[in-house]
Amino acid sequence: MDIKRAKQEIKDTVEAYLMKDDLGEYRIPAIRQRPVLLRAAGFCLLPVWITGGIHLDGYADTCDALASYASQEERLAILKDPHCGAFAVIRLCSWFVADLALCAALPLTSRAVGCMQLGFVLERAISGWAVAALPLAKHTGLAHTFSTAADRQRVKLILTGVILAASMLLVGIGGVSGWAMLAAALAALGRYAAVSRRDFGGITGDLAGWFLQRCELWMLGALVAAQLMEARWL
Repeated sequence: MDIKRAKQEIKDTVEAYLMKDDLGEYRIPAIRQRPVLLRAAGFCLLPVWITGGIHLDGYADTCDALASYASQEERLAILKDPHCGAFAVIRLCSWFVADLALCAALPLTSRAVGCMQLGFVLERAISGWAVAALPLAKHTGLAHTFSTAADRQRVKLILTGVILAASMLLVGIGGVSGWAMLAAALAALGRYAAVSRRDFGGITGDLAGWFLQRCELWMLGALVAAQLMEARWL
């Protein structure tokens, strides 16, 4: 989407919210608008408050490193840099806008919210499994500490069970939505493995955070899309 089209989309959205009927009343009552945005903000920020933003920190650092188009060594050095670059700010703002929009579009049903909660479990289990299963980029850092402090085979076995259990629950509760979320999670994992190997020589703690935030957004997008399609067809 180019800037001109983005501006038009924003303008159309604002006009839709301000549109009035023949009696001069808003077509979308203000009392119905505010709770949706407040609810979406709560869904969007709650995971950040619980985790302290540790995964977003890795997401930001990795976005800076990927945007540099530098060598593997230089990208790994960027991950260690405590400063936040322009691309990190841009990607973080984009992530929050997308997440807020998806949370606002999510139907407030027990099935949809349940799928969303199971998504948090699944993505974290996959992230832990990847730390134990995929090659590491370096012999220092948080990912290396976790990987070497545990029995990798046992961790993989346990987390594989968690992943299978969460996946079955997700499909059982969500149906089509569950399958869509599972496909999104697997796609995010495939992308994670490819990018970490090609651009960094393996995974790091920052890359794990990058994967987690992308997986969360992809799964939420799949859930919202499936819910909206089901509502339209039914």
